[in-house]
Amino acid sequence: MDFAHSEKVRALQQRLNAFMDRHVYPNEAAFEAEVEANRRKGNVWQPTKVIDDLKEKAKAEGLWNLFLPESKFGAGLTNLEYAPLCEIMGRSPIAPEVFNCSAPDTGNMEVLVRYGNAEQQQQWLVPLLEGKIRSGFAMTEPAVASSDATNIEASIQRVKGGDGDEYLINARKWWTSGAPDPRCKILIFMGKTSPDNVNRHQQQSMVLVPMDTPGVTMVRPLTVFGYDHAPHGHGEVDFKDVRVPVSNMLLGEGRGFEIAQGRLGPGRIHHCMRLIGLAERALELMCRRAQKRVAFHRPVADQGVTRERIANARMLIDQARFLTLNAAWMMDTVGNKVAKKEIAMIKVVAPNMACQVIDWAIQVHGGGGVSDDFPLAHAYAHARTLRFADGPDEVHRNQIAKYELGRYLKE
Repeated sequence: MDFAHSEKVRALQQRLNAFMDRHVYPNEAAFEAEVEANRRKGNVWQPTKVIDDLKEKAKAEGLWNLFLPESKFGAGLTNLEYAPLCEIMGRSPIAPEVFNCSAPDTGNMEVLVRYGNAEQQQQWLVPLLEGKIRSGFAMTEPAVASSDATNIEASIQRVKGGDGDEYLINARKWWTSGAPDPRCKILIFMGKTSPDNVNRHQQQSMVLVPMDTPGVTMVRPLTVFGYDHAPHGHGEVDFKDVRVPVSNMLLGEGRGFEIAQGRLGPGRIHHCMRLIGLAERALELMCRRAQKRVAFHRPVADQGVTRERIANARMLIDQARFLTLNAAWMMDTVGNKVAKKEIAMIKVVAPNMACQVIDWAIQVHGGGGVSDDFPLAHAYAHARTLRFADGPDEVHRNQIAKYELGRYLKE
């Protein structure tokens, strides 16, 4: 087990950090200003020129599609090699999209690489890799507890259509990432093709649904602690008698859970490394603020409680980082299935760590910490949502406990 970065990764880290310093951090305020200007004009759901320009710069510098492990479509990095690069991107809310490494597109592209056929890859994967379109992932439903994905009620029925066999889709989905974005052209949709199958994990399938298909309606964008995350965001989407050709099925009927596990493993690594980067930036802001502010005749940094929190933040971040690197290393060496306990552990540890570190940073900033004058309030809202995304803490803790208990069943 060796977590030392290779020469290739160190070179990419240097280039990525330089790009962030030159182009990303200086443009964060410009991005927010452009979004706010679009909001005042009455249409916040439109691409920003700031991001489009940065994407072209990143593409020109070869800092593009770094996330795809060992793939002819991407940079050919392993999960362990990509992890420290993903951490750097996580320091800024705008960075992942700049490098075409943002959710849910990364997960959707990985699905198309692993499970899409040549036609599906040509139609949808290629424009996603080029950054010409964006995508959405439609899994969660408002009417059921989606933490148990076997509860999904979305119906996918095979029927006869004018051009041959089709799938008829009826459902209401929410938290569909990217749905409000006009660039979102394709959804990966999970629903039931075999609701009566005795094996509850073979009832579901995943199918490609273009956003412009008749019957697909973006009902409303959803906010996260008041943030709409425009221009991409999350949406509630209605599917009413939606018809797609059978060729849009991914991998085959009844294999939705198989695809979900293949998709969510790498996605959890990405989320966790980005959160570590976010926590690092929060700690930096905390330290700088603590040294500049004076309370009760001495710098806040000299207060014992502040120093204790800074020390604990450093330890929590490093613990989460090493646990995540270990999970990435195991995914590369023994595969996602064998590493599922380690993946579950980081998915609990990293969001909770980030929430705690950001909370301490907010305390040091006082009233400013909960305002939008600093990035901490938005960072906290983002980190807190990731205790739900890709499975809530409770589900992962339950699985971790099962793995541990299973070690003693034969005694």
